[in-house]
Amino acid sequence: MLHLILFGPPGAGKGTQSEKLVEKYELCHLSTGDIFRYNIKNETDLGKLAKSYMDKGELVPDEVTIKMLEAEVDKNADAKGFIFDGFPRTIPQAKALDTFLNSKGAKVDAMIALHVDEEELVKRLLLRGKDSARADDQNEDVIRKRISVYNEQTAQVAGHYEGLGRFHQVNGEQSIDEVFNNLCGIINKL
Repeated sequence: MLHLILFGPPGAGKGTQSEKLVEKYELCHLSTGDIFRYNIKNETDLGKLAKSYMDKGELVPDEVTIKMLEAEVDKNADAKGFIFDGFPRTIPQAKALDTFLNSKGAKVDAMIALHVDEEELVKRLLLRGKDSARADDQNEDVIRKRISVYNEQTAQVAGHYEGLGRFHQVNGEQSIDEVFNNLCGIINKL
């Protein structure tokens, strides 16, 4: 089994690249953002709770996110592996993911971060906001808050996997195909 974390700030291209990686490597894509949006759209209790945090550009509490993700992994037990997109976002989440995967005789094989300059992220997200109904992509202040939260709270997770020798970085400002080729080059060496 192949377990990857596709990492980077909002707008770095994780969703786009995940789609391509899922197709090539036949992995199950687990996006906490997609899972939250599904729950928000269907107005589940989790969705209402997640929305209250997301609307402010804040992270959903770890315990909620972890339980939700574990349930998704268990639902897809026959998968060839997983791409975790938008998770883990904190050191406790990373440690919880490691513990959960270890309990299944598995591990995170690599964390691959997509690096994109902040101003480029803002441009990308505002453009995406014009084409989507996502309120969090239509307000520059909320976008900058999300990027700030990522830099202050989430970016440290890279150090956790770097310490385990499993961290890699790719320039996310290249073309979609160039980013994908760089990702595949890393994955093929695992």
